[in-house]
Amino acid sequence: MKLLLENIRELVQVEDDPVSYRAGREMGKVTTIQNAFVIIRDEVIEEFGRMDQLKDVYRDDDLLIEIDCSRRLVYPAYCDSHTHLVYPSSREKEFVDRIKGLSYEEIARRGGGILNSAKRLHEASEEELYNDAMERVIEIMKMGTGAVEIKSGYGLNTEDELKMLRVIRWIKETAPICVRATFLGAHAIPVEYKSNPSKYVDVVINEMIPQVATEELADYIDVFCDRGFFSVEDTERILMAGIKYGLKPKIHANELGLTGGVQVGVKYGALSVDHLEFIEENEIAALKDSETMPTVLPGAAFFLGMKLSPVREMIDAGLPIALASDFNPGSSPSGNMNLIASMGCINYKMLPEEVINATTINGAYAMGINDSYGSIARGKVANLFITSEVPGIEYLPYYYGSSLVETVILNGEIQTFERC
Repeated sequence: MKLLLENIRELVQVEDDPVSYRAGREMGKVTTIQNAFVIIRDEVIEEFGRMDQLKDVYRDDDLLIEIDCSRRLVYPAYCDSHTHLVYPSSREKEFVDRIKGLSYEEIARRGGGILNSAKRLHEASEEELYNDAMERVIEIMKMGTGAVEIKSGYGLNTEDELKMLRVIRWIKETAPICVRATFLGAHAIPVEYKSNPSKYVDVVINEMIPQVATEELADYIDVFCDRGFFSVEDTERILMAGIKYGLKPKIHANELGLTGGVQVGVKYGALSVDHLEFIEENEIAALKDSETMPTVLPGAAFFLGMKLSPVREMIDAGLPIALASDFNPGSSPSGNMNLIASMGCINYKMLPEEVINATTINGAYAMGINDSYGSIARGKVANLFITSEVPGIEYLPYYYGSSLVETVILNGEIQTFERC
């Protein structure tokens, strides 16, 4: 198939010479082309430019489909690098508990939170989990997401963690969206191991990781390194075991305190450290000149009423930032990356250009897919979305809460969102 998107009001995040990510002041720069075109052949972006550069030869194809994008913007699809969207059921009762004044940690101590989802997941079949998750996948695709990382972590025993990862693989095989899988067996400490967490770490290392690797179920390994969850020492043990089996680290870090999660992530070459509500000079210094992407999850901080990550300070220090949804049933029950971009501007004082970089090329880097996704560049996968009629890039984060995505193209194909 060959697609021609023409008369584009503004083509956003174009690159002649693709970069891996953008950091510091560079995050405030986004290259756009007004009155533009894009040529897509099969799955990839073949050409783009101004309409006055569009040659007749591009139209000489019987299989050409032309899409008039007058008064519309075209973006690279969002890359959501942190989700937990495979889960057994919602947790709205905990939402009410928080309204009544209970903290996230208090709910967890009462058997809620992650442990609640783990109990329900144990009772669910793979087919039930897949069907529920696919509804969410379709939902986020409709809103412009073209690549998503999905974590396990609601199993907390070998059998159920493998079950989750098999469901993620099933999604990867059947959905047009790009999927990366992360093994997060160290998401919480099961009740039976509360008095001896290191014993559960032994299970993760000696039972779970070898089987995950044998079945090739995960691209990455993650640990919730934070107060009340896994210590730096336990995190190091798990990461070393994962690296031995070819799993690159990612870290849940510093959501609940200055617990060393950032430093251990950098030490072991983590692709990203995520949450970062608590971050100071030592953490910024550790991240500076590293290859680890600081990833902020605005939806979780908003939903839980937590302190905000000092994004402005990190960018001013020269760091890159990725923004992700943290789509999960307990602390961020939304995968709307348009809303995440708005939160980046409203709550974290990021510029529209900065949130574009944070939700596209930097998110792609945090998933290890920036060579093929995250920008409009020749040879990259044609994952794009076309907006409704809008005046410019500032309008999307400004007009928060509304769906401004009119057409989604994934792998070079226009999506109709029939059940995959």
